[in-house]
Amino acid sequence: MKRLEGGVTAPKGFMASGIRAGVKKEGRDVALVYSTREANVAATFTTNVVKAAPVVLSQETVGKRPVGRAVVINSGNANACTGDVGLRDAAQMRESVAVGLGIANRDVLVASTGVIGVPLPIETVCAGIRTACAELGETREAGTAAAEAIMTTDTYVKEMAVSVEIDGKTVTVGGMAKGSGMIHPNMATMLAVLTTDGSVDAATLQALLRETVADTYNMISVDGDTSTNDTVFMMANGLAGNDTVTGTHPDYGVFRDAVRYVCTFLAKRIVGDGEGASKLLEVQVSGAATSTDARVLAKSVINSNLVKTAFFGEDANWGRILAAMGYSGASFDAAGVSIAFESAAGRIDLMKAGEPERFDEDVASGILKEREIVIDIHLRDGDGRATAWGCDLSYDYVRINGDYRT
Repeated sequence: MKRLEGGVTAPKGFMASGIRAGVKKEGRDVALVYSTREANVAATFTTNVVKAAPVVLSQETVGKRPVGRAVVINSGNANACTGDVGLRDAAQMRESVAVGLGIANRDVLVASTGVIGVPLPIETVCAGIRTACAELGETREAGTAAAEAIMTTDTYVKEMAVSVEIDGKTVTVGGMAKGSGMIHPNMATMLAVLTTDGSVDAATLQALLRETVADTYNMISVDGDTSTNDTVFMMANGLAGNDTVTGTHPDYGVFRDAVRYVCTFLAKRIVGDGEGASKLLEVQVSGAATSTDARVLAKSVINSNLVKTAFFGEDANWGRILAAMGYSGASFDAAGVSIAFESAAGRIDLMKAGEPERFDEDVASGILKEREIVIDIHLRDGDGRATAWGCDLSYDYVRINGDYRT
């Protein structure tokens, strides 16, 4: 696997643009990603019962026909809880792209992110879409502009691309994402668009995306809120010229690992950019009875506000970790739990086989002062393992979300 510069425009046949329409007070706010040929499409959406208008529209579109050409995204306004008007506005966004690019409405997917419950300034958005269609480019800079245009409270762009060899052909996977707050296991206030020039069977693409999302975007947490707009799209246009990848293709694992690498990178970038965050936390659970139990345990720890605040305070309060495991709903032998913290400053054991370890508080404090910290949890119940990512919860989180609309 080779890591590349750029994001969604790295694979062959993909173009992008990101422009300022004026939906937000400043910065780019309309993004467009376009495949020069028809592509197979896969998608996953928010688990929130309250779904934004673009989610409803795009779910229906992909459900009817998992093929498409373009994804349009506006930031600054979620077009959520906006009733029938919101649905009409989402459809108008789709139509504006179709007209601008000379493609069918059914070939356009729509997403939005921003403030909930405010009518979308549709004329402003559609004017921006016309500009975005005119400014499509295939350069790395064009992809970065699109990644910038989907940001809300994000403080940096999130994009990644890698290439692998399949059937002797170079296949590239690229992606961009946004997310900073309202990040909770089972996706978040996050959007992601993945592109590949590999030829991939539509059903295989959907199954792979669902599996990958379960182990990446579904394993991140900033604050315990699940958004109305969470969406991940993936398009595969086949321009690399490889034989079509299915679940039985000899190089399926190579392609799967490339997609997983891009999504893991983007997921970690999201939590690393958590609103007000000063720590990137990685919870590694091993030795659980099943992989499902391991996921449940890891999510419970990473989603605990008491755990988050302890890490913000650089306090080695491992009891909060054990408590979060205990109320997770997963079954495990508490007498077999071992917990350790690890960072660039070293590693310290806090609990071994259910017994507390004597440890040096100064050493622990030094480990917890680092930006990236691993919480290593080992059980003795089986072979199940999982990893979850999150961040600490700081004073700045309250400040940022206290005046989000203003």
